[in-house]
Amino acid sequence: MDVAIAPSGPAAESALHGPGHAHWLRVARETADDLATDAAAREQAGKVPFDEVSRLREAGLLTLLVPAGLGGGGADWPTAYSVVRKIAAADGAIGQLLGCHYFLSWSARFLSKPALATQVERRSAAEQWCWGGGFAHQELPLALSRKTRGYVLDGRQSYTTGVLVADRLAVRARRADTGEPFAVTVDPTHHGVRIEGDADTFGQRLAAGGSVEFDSVPVAARDILGSLSADEDVLSPLAALTSPVGRLLSVQILLGMTEGVLAEAREYSRAGHSPRHTAWPAGSPQDPQMLTAYGELTVLARSASALTGQALEAVHGGLSRGEDLAYDEYAEISVLVTMAEAAASKAATESTTRALDILGPRSASSRLGFDRFWRNARTHSLYEPVAHRLRDVGDYFLNGAHPPFVLPV
Repeated sequence: MDVAIAPSGPAAESALHGPGHAHWLRVARETADDLATDAAAREQAGKVPFDEVSRLREAGLLTLLVPAGLGGGGADWPTAYSVVRKIAAADGAIGQLLGCHYFLSWSARFLSKPALATQVERRSAAEQWCWGGGFAHQELPLALSRKTRGYVLDGRQSYTTGVLVADRLAVRARRADTGEPFAVTVDPTHHGVRIEGDADTFGQRLAAGGSVEFDSVPVAARDILGSLSADEDVLSPLAALTSPVGRLLSVQILLGMTEGVLAEAREYSRAGHSPRHTAWPAGSPQDPQMLTAYGELTVLARSASALTGQALEAVHGGLSRGEDLAYDEYAEISVLVTMAEAAASKAATESTTRALDILGPRSASSRLGFDRFWRNARTHSLYEPVAHRLRDVGDYFLNGAHPPFVLPV
């Protein structure tokens, strides 16, 4: 897997006029610290995260990826990934909310003509939109029917992220006449759109998921971002990068959860509040089982992080290649991201489970909120399973088969 990594290009150039990577990392750390102070209490309350979205908006993080010339932060995808990971370490659900927002708000760049993409991003920055919804193929498809003036959208679907707080929805709909899937944007305040907060998940409860019903909602031509067809004759290699770019956000969320639980568990252990065995003083740094467990989890986390770094470089290189990207290169990028997904999923599920064992009975305290890490990671991994995608890695390694075009839930 030898995708060339270009140090510059369209994705990198957009960052030249923005505040820069270091600035946004500082903003992300400050926002994450703010979210961490009441993360357990907010998660237990389970309220719709309007306040959390306001914190992201006030920090300038919602417009991070919009070019500076269009009123945004001018950052690139490596910066966005770092920000999502930092936020997810403090609050996994808000990390998912922000990652979904970045993916959907950027989708016009992948799928639309430049003029339309510019129009969408300029409005998104000017009005500080928060995006929600999703393009994954699930449930009965929404129907996009042609009318005398434009189209209408009908149907009902459930989404894991953002719909309860969204200023714009981005959804997948199938043309009723041709069957071709398209990415469509919808104003959630439009007559005919009804949103219900019925997600009721045991984890990622603050990701603002729910179901949306569309009843003859008018859709103008400018609201259709582009095709989501998996046919290589329709979807260009650059547009196909929508898949690994989105799935790498899922990886960052999982790594953030991993790093978040290990950091909190370490702080708790150092404070002497984690009796594991009566033969050793409480929280003793000499407890061999505790040391071994932390060592194993550190290896898992660092290994997943290293593999993710390779995938991130490949994705960024692919974006820099632009229209020159070939399908063989896209396939290598997609496989690398799949490998990172598998490693990050294992690191998150094992770390959030075993951290409870390390801390002992006190980790069961709802007041401490350690269980939220496990519930969040397990919920995320249920919606984004990776086991079956390992077959795609094997098929690529053995037979050179291109992995399927799979969008994140």
